[in-house]
Amino acid sequence: MDNGTFYKMAIASVVTLSAWGLAHAITPNKLVSGGLPAHTGTTTTDYLTDGYLTNWKSSSAKEIAINVGEGPTRLLINWESYGDCAWATDFTSGCGHSGVPLSNFKILTSDNSTDGNDGDWEVAATVENNPVMARGVEIEFAGKSWFKFVSKGDVGQILEIEAFDMSNGGTDTWFFMGTSISQMGLKQQDTDSTTAQLIHARFPEYTPAMLRGGIGCINSTEVVQHLSKYLDYAGNVKFWAIEMGTNDAWGGGDWNLNTYVSNMQAIIDAAKAHGITPVIARIIATDSSKAGWQVNPAFLDAVDKLTADNNLPAGPDFFGYFKEHPELLASDGVHPNAETKGGQAMHRLWAEALSPLYAVGDTASKGGDSTMALKSAGKFVVPRIYARGKNIVIEGNFQEAASVSLVSATGQIVSTRVLSKDHGVALFENLPTGQYIAVIRSKNAVHTCVVRVK
Repeated sequence: MDNGTFYKMAIASVVTLSAWGLAHAITPNKLVSGGLPAHTGTTTTDYLTDGYLTNWKSSSAKEIAINVGEGPTRLLINWESYGDCAWATDFTSGCGHSGVPLSNFKILTSDNSTDGNDGDWEVAATVENNPVMARGVEIEFAGKSWFKFVSKGDVGQILEIEAFDMSNGGTDTWFFMGTSISQMGLKQQDTDSTTAQLIHARFPEYTPAMLRGGIGCINSTEVVQHLSKYLDYAGNVKFWAIEMGTNDAWGGGDWNLNTYVSNMQAIIDAAKAHGITPVIARIIATDSSKAGWQVNPAFLDAVDKLTADNNLPAGPDFFGYFKEHPELLASDGVHPNAETKGGQAMHRLWAEALSPLYAVGDTASKGGDSTMALKSAGKFVVPRIYARGKNIVIEGNFQEAASVSLVSATGQIVSTRVLSKDHGVALFENLPTGQYIAVIRSKNAVHTCVVRVK
């Protein structure tokens, strides 16, 4: 995606958000478990809290304890299991899915344990007959420092456990509903940085809670048939990031268009009724030379219309990006290719699309005017950003002082500079070859773009 294309997408998102009015402005919920040791009996692991869903690093321990320390009065605890990476095993008849979910267990808390085994423990939550591979549960945590999963039966393969501080009513919680495109791209395939990590790199005060909900072969009709279950098991998050339509549009015709539109509207209405804001991605393009078909444009128009008619934030343009980059698709011409980083591109496209929601800051808790902030962002005077040899140069005229951060392809902040009022130049020198994200932030405006050093 070139800088101009991304900027147009960002401005389109800002305009949509202004109309939307940020009914659910994002309040941060700090990740408090990242990198902490997970105690499983007499051993400890670090891969259960490292932020990556590495399939060959999993735990089947019946007791897993983590000490997040005192401070939070309420926690959201997320977990992800493996199986074949589908969120649910029985929501679709088109594909068979396998896997054992973390189904019957209690979450205990303690204020005096020293190793996850000793001390006094209280039951904070009881979960029975859970059928899905990723879910979050909120618990009371005032005065506590430890939490522990205690399972009664087979726990399957647990890949990751995350705990978020919800003491201030955090709303930075996301469920990524999708097809096999998301099952593979967002969970099954390795990536250098997830959507949540990229958002955190650009907006350090935010650490999104991210649940992956892709299911191979599912279509919008089957989602609607199981909508009550989606709400039961992912209805406590505030945003649904939706990738849906490849199986509805399969073959390139438009015979299923009206059903798809009706189903997507039902999903939107159900989400909104539960205080959830949906964000819908444009259906991924195929490599028609391999797949033998391409998504009918009527489906893309339908996604755009659903977004506009329902005043939703704009999702990523998977169609446009993968149409220009067919090398990121697998040999079937439909799914993201792990070897060429197709899944990694999906994470980045989601992060690009969602960035405008974070760019205005936590206006709800700060008492600011989110709509005006977004309008100001839409009028941001675009600076000149370019690579010169191994350097990146950012220059422009500003009505107020601004800061610029350079974020690496791995989601790490390389450096931050300050641009003075009226005229400013920021120079990042002697950079390694690769792609970078420049984030320019003034009091009421944010601009983000991608620049590559060759």
